Amino acid sequence: MTVLPTPSRTPENVSISARKVNFQLEQALATDWADNDPVLTAIFNAMSISFPSGEKNFIDSVRAYEGRISDEKLLKDIKGFYKQEGMHSREHRKYNKILCEQRGYNLQKLESIYLRRIEKAKKDPRITNQMLLASTVAVEHFTASFGETFLEGRILKQIDGPIGDLWRWHALEELEHKSVAFDVYNQIGGSYNLRKTIMRISMVRLLKDFLTVAFMMLYHDKQLWKWRTFKSLTKLLFIKDGFLRLHATAYKDFFREDFHPWDSDNRALLEYWQEKLEPVMAAA
Repeated sequence: MTVLPTPSRTPENVSISARKVNFQLEQALATDWADNDPVLTAIFNAMSISFPSGEKNFIDSVRAYEGRISDEKLLKDIKGFYKQEGMHSREHRKYNKILCEQRGYNLQKLESIYLRRIEKAKKDPRITNQMLLASTVAVEHFTASFGETFLEGRILKQIDGPIGDLWRWHALEELEHKSVAFDVYNQIGGSYNLRKTIMRISMVRLLKDFLTVAFMMLYHDKQLWKWRTFKSLTKLLFIKDGFLRLHATAYKDFFREDFHPWDSDNRALLEYWQEKLEPVMAAA
């Protein structure tokens, strides 16, 4: 079934605008900063490694259809989306460089896990621009649901200082622009069947890549084959409050034919963190 074109559904009182930030991360990134847990730290750091190439890919997939968008509000949202994702790429490039300098990782080797998949998809003649946009829609839903649980404090027990500010800033902006790619996909007539198929493929590949990079980091740190690592990974993936089960409901919601990202209205959460993070943004 083809979804009929619809205008932007980002609420009028949600602003999609990039903030100028500058986080001092050297001290934190030399440590197991995520709850003093090597596995959690490696998973978060693996996500950061993915962001510069991934977010450029998101921008490219939306830009391929920008000329077909007539809704003025959605066009404005798209511009905000580009700026936010561009700033995320910039800050995570800095994060990744510092991380690898501090801990002795090979940045090029880690990044290649994500870059190879992106480059392979772009060169494959069977993969259309609409498939690439559907992949962006799927991954943006993941980052938004992750951002929501992160800002609610359901993933890490305590995360203070500049590194906490960075991850909260990123999560905040992912929630602000969470429906932009989805609304573009609807506007250009993207199908429900393609959306759900690409979601299944994207999440399997994304989880595989995150774990591959995290395991490479843990191996380098001589933590991979420790009992503590096995326990932490099992907890992260399978217990009630673990990473996978925390996001299971959001994942299932995506497969409703009438789904939209703003079905989950988290404007109150946004307003709370916009106010909390304002001094950090003003100081940047």
